Amino acid sequence: MAKRLRIVSPKRNKRLQTGWEGFFPYYAGYPELFARELLKSAKLPHGSVVLDPWNGSGTTTYTATSLGLNSIGIDLNPVMIIVARARLLPPSEADHLRPLAATILSHAHSSPPTLQPNDALLSWFDPATAAFVRGIEQNIRRSLVGSMTKSPDGVHLDRISGTAATLYVALFAACRRLVAPFRSSNPTWLRAPKADDTRIAAAKAALARDFGNNVRGMTAALVAKRDADQSVKKLPHPGDCKVSLSDTVAMEIAADSVDFVLTSPPYCTRIDYTAATRIELAVLAPLLKTAERALGRQMIGSTQVPTRDIAVDEAWGETCVRFLAALKAHPSKASGGYYYRTHLDYFDKMHRSMQRLALSLKPGGRAVLVVQDSYYKDIHNDLPKIITEIGAGQGLTLAQSKSFHLRSMSDVNPGRKTYVRPSGATESVLCLTK
Repeated sequence: MAKRLRIVSPKRNKRLQTGWEGFFPYYAGYPELFARELLKSAKLPHGSVVLDPWNGSGTTTYTATSLGLNSIGIDLNPVMIIVARARLLPPSEADHLRPLAATILSHAHSSPPTLQPNDALLSWFDPATAAFVRGIEQNIRRSLVGSMTKSPDGVHLDRISGTAATLYVALFAACRRLVAPFRSSNPTWLRAPKADDTRIAAAKAALARDFGNNVRGMTAALVAKRDADQSVKKLPHPGDCKVSLSDTVAMEIAADSVDFVLTSPPYCTRIDYTAATRIELAVLAPLLKTAERALGRQMIGSTQVPTRDIAVDEAWGETCVRFLAALKAHPSKASGGYYYRTHLDYFDKMHRSMQRLALSLKPGGRAVLVVQDSYYKDIHNDLPKIITEIGAGQGLTLAQSKSFHLRSMSDVNPGRKTYVRPSGATESVLCLTK
């Protein structure tokens, strides 16, 4: 019988996001401490493969690699691929970050680019600011993004170097600070500017200083990480890691090739996961194949109505089928139309993703999923139970679980007071075995 896993709270704690980890404050399902304690307790043998099909900012791949485990991280958002690649940068690379940043800034000052009239950055910044941001980005691209990433068959961001990714993250952080006026009460969402909104104007010197300070901070954090690692005896050799830009409903992973899955699927709370990275997508626009709206439509949990007809599938489990029937019959506006159809899209994609996940897992392998429940109006969406039932249909058995009560972002919505329902949400850690 497999050893029981050590499950600490999956709730993120900003106080623990310090040093190198402090530079990756992107929305994610759980902190590094949670992943580390869980993977260590799994006692996986050398050479084991850990998969995160919703890798996000790369907590799973970073932690698995540092523990000497091989890992695969998959995400559909190009920004998250860049962030996860940067997070894996070894401390040995710290020494050349600052000279590279200085050269990039020098070129951005001396040879400003001709800004295209449809440049995505113009949605946020005035022309002078947008041109300087694009100048920094263009020089990162020209200096550090080579033929492996930009090959004849297209751009492959999952091949970008850790150094290039780290400098992009430094630029992301500088831009995020500038667009703070467009943040909403929901930390996962950045409001898109309207036509009459005042665009952000920033002095070149201030923007250059912020970018440079970010690089200096990341360099110092990497050096501190190196020093801390050297003080630990018998530190495992880092595992191999592959971060791939892919859709979980179609991910190509060999059958029976994964020993352990650790992930947090998108919650069924109508979060637009592309909206959280709008400014980063604007920065990366010259390297992207897919526009933000088209990318958002592909996401699990898309807020856009699906373009294809989807029927309820009994394989989604009886809890899911009951929930969808109640949602469709709800008297509130658009329940039987827009909301019903977007939920069908969510469960269809989730079911197909779970099929791929189960197929990749070795017999006896384990999958740990962090899943949060929610409410549609006054109807309980018991997503942990639904995921468990979907998993059961794929040969996955619930072996262990632990739940944590936490505050929910939906509580800040004034409309929730119209309906009688408990405050907060339950985040469940589900441990499934094949």
